[in-house]
Amino acid sequence: MRNKVVKKLLMIAMAVTMISGTSIATVYANANPPAEETTTQVVEETATESTEDTEKKDENKEPEKTTIFYVTDPVQQSQYINMFKKQGMDAVILGHNIDSPFITQLEQRNQNIKFQRIDADVTAGAKEEVAEEEKEAFQKKADDLTETFRKELGNDKLEVKVEKMKDENVASMITLSEESRRMQEMMKMYGMSGMDPSMFGTNATLILNANHPLVEYVVEHKDGENTEMFCHQLYDLAMLAHKPLSPEEMTEFVKRSNEIMMKLAK
Repeated sequence: MRNKVVKKLLMIAMAVTMISGTSIATVYANANPPAEETTTQVVEETATESTEDTEKKDENKEPEKTTIFYVTDPVQQSQYINMFKKQGMDAVILGHNIDSPFITQLEQRNQNIKFQRIDADVTAGAKEEVAEEEKEAFQKKADDLTETFRKELGNDKLEVKVEKMKDENVASMITLSEESRRMQEMMKMYGMSGMDPSMFGTNATLILNANHPLVEYVVEHKDGENTEMFCHQLYDLAMLAHKPLSPEEMTEFVKRSNEIMMKLAK
């Protein structure tokens, strides 16, 4: 009796298989997929999501801008032009009054470019890197020079930066950031030239070449008899290459230059 029941159940199972066209093993396989296949699918989905996240980050990342250097006065800025030539760099001449708003329009329409006057900063190619073992001593020298120049020039707000310039013929120079220069131009345009530029953070920076003998002299003789004269002369020479001196400043510069020559003549 038992054998008949088992035989009957097997016949029913075979009939079901024939009708559905699906074997018991196939049904089991579909109901329980192998763990390896599931793992592979999850890894692929994770990798796809990671790639999409990376692409989104790349899209949100601000693209690097191409810097276009320019000159407004080839005579006034000749010192900076000579430095650029020694580095094998080029700059365009934009000497017309309309050039300033023109380059602003270009920057607004082309987000991947920016214009910078050649005296806005000291380019990396114009200076030497300070060795790691020299950084502490170099920083002390920079601090001493800053303190000395501020004291002798009577300007506690004077921005001083010491660099190891490759051109040993340049003792000092003035830089003014592009943003500060444009702020000054806007102030002048709207009749605000009488206001103190430091209110807007538009002060120029005095760059001192640590490799120049005159700068070394100030370091070694910060309390010397001629230190004040040297500081004023280095500052005025740097300013002359940056912009014209005022009548009072020019008078003092000529007087001081004569005093220096008289000392040499003795």
